[in-house]
Amino acid sequence: MIVPANFLSPGALTGLIEEFVTRDGTDYGETEITMQERVAQVRQQLETGEALILFDSATETTTIIPAADLAKIQAQNQQAE
Repeated sequence: MIVPANFLSPGALTGLIEEFVTRDGTDYGETEITMQERVAQVRQQLETGEALILFDSATETTTIIPAADLAKIQAQNQQAE
């Protein structure tokens, strides 16, 4: 299920974004950027629709994905059913 960013409280949204940008394996390229910059980038992507908040009711987990990946995830879910 897609969760609009404005459905979350400001604190919950910030916490979700901070958790996302600090996950192991997240690679931002050769240039080091601060956590504040990463959070701002993801927040902007959520605001512009480039990224989406996805809630998985089966695992009760929430993640942030590129909007372009949504079709791939939906296809995988349909194959699993």
